[in-house]
Amino acid sequence: MFRYTQSLNSRRAVLGHAQMQRWQSSSSATETAVEVDDQLELPQLRSLTRTGTPLRMLILGAPGAGKGTQSSRVRESFGITAISSGDVLRRNIAEQTMAGQKAAAAVASGLLVSDDIIVDLIRTELDKITGSWLLDGFPRNIAQAQALDTMLAAGNQPLNAVVNLQVSESVILQRVVERYVHVRSGRVYNLTYNPPKTPGIDDVTGERLEHRPDDNPESFRRRLEQYHKLTEPLLEYYDKSGVLTSFAGDTSDAIFPQFYAFLDQRFN
Repeated sequence: MFRYTQSLNSRRAVLGHAQMQRWQSSSSATETAVEVDDQLELPQLRSLTRTGTPLRMLILGAPGAGKGTQSSRVRESFGITAISSGDVLRRNIAEQTMAGQKAAAAVASGLLVSDDIIVDLIRTELDKITGSWLLDGFPRNIAQAQALDTMLAAGNQPLNAVVNLQVSESVILQRVVERYVHVRSGRVYNLTYNPPKTPGIDDVTGERLEHRPDDNPESFRRRLEQYHKLTEPLLEYYDKSGVLTSFAGDTSDAIFPQFYAFLDQRFN
């Protein structure tokens, strides 16, 4: 067992290295086990590395680029609250909230859920958070981005980071057709490199996993075309704001060390 008797910076370095080893081995049959002294466990270290300004961050990327996977790893490594707009929408539909009923009616009619509904759902989620957060899947267009800016400006809490994931489309296609999701938590599984221990069952809760009906090659190509049409102006919007950073790689294990280093600088 490691004994953390070094300076705080040394402690961060040791844990950061151990965390990287853990994630980089996550796709293998055996995951590296790292033991940490009870006197300085990970949640305690997180509180020591926080700055006075909460991180307010978006994660962008094509469907299947690994936004959910990166969000989960960021949440575990830094204690940042991660919000998936898709998960929020599905949960509200399942719980039949007022906004969920409106969204369900739109979906049933073959219509897109309106910006107003999505913005209201995100506002409700952000109002629950007092610390750092990461938002995945929102905004999807300039109108939503401007609504988010207005929402955050009202509390004098503007965005301070936007991360874009760059993954080749052939890799993404293979991912989406093999992807299964635990809706309530947002945990994502892949039948090839990150399968559940029991087929179709979430490792943590034992609940059933879902395979999205539109996770197929034909639907994916349509979604990708729509994504490029809507998101390229969004990337320009945030680039001009000076908050955009991009990380490239064809696997989550290739991208996450870049993401980790970026956040580690923010939290030191």
